[in-house]
Amino acid sequence: MEQSIPLPLLQVLKKHKYHLVGKHSAVKRCNWLYESLIHGRSCYKQKFYGIKSHQCIQMSPSLFYCTEKCLFCWRAQSGDLQIKWNEMKLPNWDPAEEIVQESLKAQTKILSGYNGNPKTNWKKFAEALTPKHVAISLAGEPALYEHLGELIGLFHHKGFTTFLVSNGTIPSKLAELSEEPTQLYISVCAPNEEVFKRVCRPQVPNAWAKLNETLSMLPNFRCPTVTRMTLVKGHNMEHIDGYADLAERAEPTYIEAKAYMHVGFSGLRLDYKNMPSHKEVHAFARRLAEKTGYKILDEAVESRVVLLSKRRKPLRFDTP
Repeated sequence: MEQSIPLPLLQVLKKHKYHLVGKHSAVKRCNWLYESLIHGRSCYKQKFYGIKSHQCIQMSPSLFYCTEKCLFCWRAQSGDLQIKWNEMKLPNWDPAEEIVQESLKAQTKILSGYNGNPKTNWKKFAEALTPKHVAISLAGEPALYEHLGELIGLFHHKGFTTFLVSNGTIPSKLAELSEEPTQLYISVCAPNEEVFKRVCRPQVPNAWAKLNETLSMLPNFRCPTVTRMTLVKGHNMEHIDGYADLAERAEPTYIEAKAYMHVGFSGLRLDYKNMPSHKEVHAFARRLAEKTGYKILDEAVESRVVLLSKRRKPLRFDTP
């Protein structure tokens, strides 16, 4: 029998502006959509890769389900707010076509709120009504979703670019994707197994070995790959040699070193003081560059993120 998601959790998520899609998916307005439409500011994905912030949908096909319970994650986890459910008891999955269509409707609904705002940039608003990019990254582990390759393929068929963010603990699913994303992110938020178990708190056996298996697979992907480190002060910013070894195994197109931000439900687990400054993130990136041969290509101070690569400049996916 399929578990029902606790009603109090659904109410909390709606209060936090999650637009629920079907039984297990969701779309949420990224703050950078607001910043782009109202203040003309864009996120680091636009600066680095050409992804226009106001034409980006932030969504997840696996909102309630994940193989990890990372300390730094902004999602609601079982046990938060005294609400519990089984994050590994997977549902009967909704069809990919349904998720695509309903996600587009949810984004249109989100955008309708800007129609009456006199500060809205109307040129950008008109463009936003035709989104061009999907960040499959909102919450949960998308590789748990049974039809992930099909979902990516359907978005591509509609002219979207896709960035897929995975924690890498289901290598078999990533290996068998029927369609690769435009860019694949793997979260690498620990330099060794001891830190991994403490910070990422896996809910599946052999998760560290599975992450390493995924990293070993990355050179086989045709799409650009990224290993992204969410850096939490006092928890996972030491043992730079361990991170360098993982980068050597993965040979990613890019490395992103990014500060933990004290947002969402992570505030129940961590403190403001766990956010490193941009200066500290940059120092970490510089040390990693020295160990790996990667070079710092760019940075976004407002997001506290630094981009490293062996390329001279990043591939861009600018949309007309």
